Amino acid sequence: MKECRICPRRCGADRLSGRTGVCGVPSDIYVARAAIHFWEEPCISGDADMGTAKGSGAVFFSGCSLRCVYCQNYNLAHAKRGIAITPERLGQIFLELQDQGANNINLVTPTQYVPQILVAAQYARGHGLNVPIVYNCGGYEDPAALKLLDGVVDIFLTDFKYMEPDLAEKYSGARDYPEWAGRALEEMYRQCPEPVFSENGLMKKGIIVRNLLLPGHVRNSRAVVQYVYSRYGDHVWLSLMHQYTPFDRLQGRYPELCRRVTRREYNALVDYALDLGVTNAFIQEGGTAKESFIPEFDGEGVRGETS
Repeated sequence: MKECRICPRRCGADRLSGRTGVCGVPSDIYVARAAIHFWEEPCISGDADMGTAKGSGAVFFSGCSLRCVYCQNYNLAHAKRGIAITPERLGQIFLELQDQGANNINLVTPTQYVPQILVAAQYARGHGLNVPIVYNCGGYEDPAALKLLDGVVDIFLTDFKYMEPDLAEKYSGARDYPEWAGRALEEMYRQCPEPVFSENGLMKKGIIVRNLLLPGHVRNSRAVVQYVYSRYGDHVWLSLMHQYTPFDRLQGRYPELCRRVTRREYNALVDYALDLGVTNAFIQEGGTAKESFIPEFDGEGVRGETS
């Protein structure tokens, strides 16, 4: 991190000296919340029918190298929330979440902290951590950084936001997103080529690729589904999401994003996936998309004796 090259931005910020690059954070770890979270896919958060609804041990990191204009965790992505902690404290948090019964340790927006996470994971594994570690990212990853996680991360829960470079540039300032997301997924697949589930349906190892359908952009989401399925088939699970939430800050510059996704748009995407032959996929139905997926980033579970 002396000349940071962790993410595809490769901005070269001297984060060790306290400077910040595109992600908005120096080399200190900033965490805004560490708590049981129930709003991931059933094989991650658990399923009441299977007796596994204990939740995912979600650690919400501050900062982001992508910063999509429609981000539902906007203040977190822009590093306006978060408490500075040490790698040792982060490892302790992993153990505390396990003690609370978490199905796994869910690292949310972890890209900018890969080196520190490696230290924390080593500490936690050495002190009894035995649940899977989930790398929950935006998909804009450098395979070189992902290689460092080989044998550390058990599950990749990754976005694949765009196949259209124009959209990637407009909404995330990353025209090269499709290229990097494709290369990153290839490395994830090298590490986790086959999904592994427990007898009660919890994922122990594998890849879930998420795509959040944006209003008016069914074509882009179809292209993502086609890309992932044509290369990886049912070895990789898809998660087709219609929980897009419009925000007032988008008025003016992005009027096309100032509405929710319609049922017709979402059904068109699901039907396309089914027509392709996709069988391993999660879809959202009924009231699921009406729930609040945005927790309070109030520092819950972060502070400790060594933080």
